[in-house]
Amino acid sequence: MIWQVLAAYRRTPPELRSPWLLAPFDLAGPRSLRALRRRTTVGGTGDHVEAVPPTRDLPSGAVLWFHGGGHVAGSAAAEQGFVRDLADHLGAVVVAVDYRLAPEHPFPAGLEDAYAALGDLVRRSADLGVDPDRIAVAGASAGAGLAASLCQLVRDRGEHRICFQALRYPMLDDRTRPARRGRHYVWSARSNSYAWDCYLGRRGQAAPVAPPRYAAPARTEDLAGLPPAWIGVGEEDLFHRECVRYADRLRSAGVPVTLDAVPGMYHGADGVRPDAPLVLDFLARERAALAATVSAPPSGH
Repeated sequence: MIWQVLAAYRRTPPELRSPWLLAPFDLAGPRSLRALRRRTTVGGTGDHVEAVPPTRDLPSGAVLWFHGGGHVAGSAAAEQGFVRDLADHLGAVVVAVDYRLAPEHPFPAGLEDAYAALGDLVRRSADLGVDPDRIAVAGASAGAGLAASLCQLVRDRGEHRICFQALRYPMLDDRTRPARRGRHYVWSARSNSYAWDCYLGRRGQAAPVAPPRYAAPARTEDLAGLPPAWIGVGEEDLFHRECVRYADRLRSAGVPVTLDAVPGMYHGADGVRPDAPLVLDFLARERAALAATVSAPPSGH
């Protein structure tokens, strides 16, 4: 097992290496979940974080941002600095959504919170100076998976519109297994399995049943009519294969998509080595993809 860990470490670019990566952690039960929550701040309070840049062209676009944490941890409050920076960069309103978390609140609680947040933003768009036709969704990990699910739900309900989806290493498929034996840093296959079981309310089931519609966005058969997408993921990320497959299926369904697959990058590298040039370039491309949609009004406005 040691050689597998070292092999994974050697595949990681030097600028992304950290001794922290060699400390094992698996989300596998209540005790490890409590440990994760102590580090990440538990959310689900409904206290969204909203950033309105001091100067912007009106009406501006807007972004709904969904934090990561495997559907079981994290909070909008922990994203305040990122939200302010993104709003200033885009010249757009950014709202970090504090959705309810599993296992206390399994699917569909978080998705309905996301839909409610979108509806609230649309209803307040005139007061906020937001163009309701330029509302994008974005997120990281489980939050990106939630954004993908929200796009599917919005398409099918037909009440609102999302113009773009920026998905940073999204958690899309409960069936994911590692592509190779060895170590996936930050988010392992064991952690992923436990988090999905919490989110889907299926802990303790001998033979898990397929999740309900919209819970695992990769399981949705019809992807036509979804908003254009940017999907960013590292090639050493547990989610790499599911992201590539989802991007391919979006293209096949006629959805414009940019897949940004970064050699050597692992899950959550932006949290481990936020100042690494590789990470900064990756995040700059994410911002550029959002800016192309929300920062300038479409022709005809």
